[in-house]
Parts: sequence; C-alpha cells; structure tokens
Amino acid sequence: MPTPPAPENRDATDEPPAPTDGRSRRWDSHRAERRRALARAARRAIHHEGPDLSMDELATAMETSKSIVYRYFTDKAGLQAAVGELVLEEMSDGFEAAAHTDGDPHARLRAMVGVYTSMIVRSPHVYRFVTRTEGADVPDLSGFQTTITRYVETPLREALDDSDASSRLVAGWAAGVVGFVRGVGDVWLGADPGTNPSAETMADLVTDWLWYGAGAATPTPSREHT
Repeated sequence: MPTPPAPENRDATDEPPAPTDGRSRRWDSHRAERRRALARAARRAIHHEGPDLSMDELATAMETSKSIVYRYFTDKAGLQAAVGELVLEEMSDGFEAAAHTDGDPHARLRAMVGVYTSMIVRSPHVYRFVTRTEGADVPDLSGFQTTITRYVETPLREALDDSDASSRLVAGWAAGVVGFVRGVGDVWLGADPGTNPSAETMADLVTDWLWYGAGAATPTPSREHT
C-alpha cells in the first residue's frame, strides 16, 4: 500500500469555511486579516535581515510554510506588492500633511521629498525590497508610484494654476518628479554612508534640483530647518 503524502504544514486558521454566504463573508474578512498579518511579518523580517531573503527564509521568519505564503500572495512579486501597500499606508499621513501644509508649493514639495527620504533612512532594507525590479518575479510598482504621484500633483498644480496649458501636463510632471526622487534615492542608498549627506540635506538638495534645475548644487535650507 503506497505511503500517503505528508500533511501540508498549514495553520488551523487557514482552513476554508463551509460554503454558506455568512460564513463566506467572514472567511473573506479573515483571509484579508491573515494576509495583512503575514505581510507585516514579512516586513519585520526584511527590515532586520535584509531584502535578499529567499521565500523559504521569509516563510520561516513569518512562522508559516512556504505553501501558505504562496497561497496568500501567489509569488514573491505579490508579497512585495503587499509589503509595499503597508509602506504606503505608513507614509500616507506624512504625504497628506505635506500636500496640504501651509507654505508655498516649493515648501510642500520639500516636505513630501522629506517623507520619502526619511522612509529610506528608517528602513533601507524594506525600501530596497519594495522597489526592486530585477529577478524572475518582477513586482508591479505602478500602484506604489501612482499613489505617491497623486500626492506630488497637489503642489505642482498650485504652482501651475496660472497656465492652463501647463496645468494639463501636471500628472506627467508629477510622475517625473517621483521617478527622479526614486532614482536619486537609489544612488544615495548605495553610496558610502560616511560620505553621504543626511536625509534632511538630501531632501533639500533634491527639492532644489527639481525646482530650480541642476544648477542648484548647494541646497537652500528648507523653512522648517531655519
């Protein structure tokens, strides 16, 4: 008689409910909560151990099996997207406050760039993980970037409100801003920490590059630091 396969390492809470409408709704809610808890566990593991963890290592750190991770996230790109959603939630209050703070558009843009650079400094491993695009499982970063772009549109739209033609291009300009900040952030993160400027200085410099052009080699201190 053939030996039966070993039972799958499955959490008891991952068993599906009976197929009734009420139970199905509760299961959907439970599944969403469980997925979020797993994403938070992955985020903690990446923060402490680095962005290069394998799916086996991530599953171990998340205290579950790899099959459960695949069940909830499909692949590593899906897990990256879920961790990215958590990061955006953490950043959203800062972006919202920056977009509507008192001050001119330059000051608002500076505040938003500061939110971004602070996130890089606070958790560089997580930043690398959620923005990584190489490898077999390439994540879709469109949601991550689109959300940030919408916040950046606020001060740019105000700066362009006297020009109908220019204001119609604000979405493209905002997307370019986000791409520029991300590119600078990647280079800054990969440089020697001993020679890198601080997050605050970098935010000032990037904002002036965006606002005044490449000639702004020396940052103008932001109002919040003067």
